[in-house]
Amino acid sequence: MAGVKERVALVTGAGSAEGIGFAIARALAAAGARVCLTATTPRIHDRGAELSAMSHVADLTDPAQVGDLFAAIEARLGPVEVLVNNAGMVQTGKRVKHQPLAGWSDEAWAHHMALNLTIPFHCCRAALPGMADRGFGRIVNIASVTGPLVALAGASAYAAAKAGITGLTRSIALEYGGRGVTCNAVLPGWIATASSSRMELRAGRATPVGRPGTPEEVAACALFLTSDEASYVTGTTLVVDGGNTLQEVKR
Repeated sequence: MAGVKERVALVTGAGSAEGIGFAIARALAAAGARVCLTATTPRIHDRGAELSAMSHVADLTDPAQVGDLFAAIEARLGPVEVLVNNAGMVQTGKRVKHQPLAGWSDEAWAHHMALNLTIPFHCCRAALPGMADRGFGRIVNIASVTGPLVALAGASAYAAAKAGITGLTRSIALEYGGRGVTCNAVLPGWIATASSSRMELRAGRATPVGRPGTPEEVAACALFLTSDEASYVTGTTLVVDGGNTLQEVKR
């Protein structure tokens, strides 16, 4: 994908060696982008070393740390031209159990909103002025089929936040399309990562394709959407779920 070569790219939530974020960062680096990876723990430095890329520890729910991150990237690599908002779902050291909607506390609800919706908002807000001024930008938000297309019992907060990302994506595409910035969302289904449960892997085997997806398959879609070649694709959602949402009856 020639259209990302030498672009400065930020990938959030890239701390797991087997995760979607690191797979996206690896694909961007292989295509010639100058990459910065972020996560909330120091293990992100191991991921950065693997790619000979910049790494930065930050809690992106804190707008001050987001500002520090973007300033550090600009000082070392240049202004962010490609933003992949992958951080979300879970955060190291913070777990919130699934439960019906009436059982959610204000704190647990706010946690999911902060992790899955506020982080992309913070990062997009930081990136967009510079992208618009320069006349180029690529934003890819990693959402989920859960929320925009389907629901999972006990995960209403997560679903609401991920559905919110698709609304954020369309709004940015509309507001900034005339200034050279595209914004799209990737909606993964059952993807096999280090955090996948046995139930999730079993669900992946019940897709039409007959297996869970891989982080690399999600990364390939994100890579295209970050490229120059995707300049006329904006405000859309790309489902990567092995056809699972087509089925009324799962095997």
